Amino acid sequence: MEQYFPIIVLALLALMLFVLPARQRKRMQARAQEMQNSLTIGTPVMTTGGLHATVAGLAETTVDLEIAPGVVATFARPAILEVRQRVATVDDDGTDSGTPGATGGRPADGTL
Repeated sequence: MEQYFPIIVLALLALMLFVLPARQRKRMQARAQEMQNSLTIGTPVMTTGGLHATVAGLAETTVDLEIAPGVVATFARPAILEVRQRVATVDDDGTDSGTPGATGGRPADGTL
């Protein structure tokens, strides 16, 4: 029996190298599908290329993203990497508007 122990250990390691990545891949696919199903118009997202935009329209295989006010581009749904949280800003009257200001979140004087 001792002569088979290294072979058994190697077989178990090889099995783990196939099973564990497959489970992780399946979990990641389920998470991605859940994120795709949660998309609604107005949701802020980031694409795989790093583009931050807002969902303007949804189709079965594509999504329309509003990159800037009035500028809409169509992307494949798998290009959406993650759903982003809306940036909260405070208006002049002290209320939280929940949307970026007219200056895109930068100070009005243009400084960073």
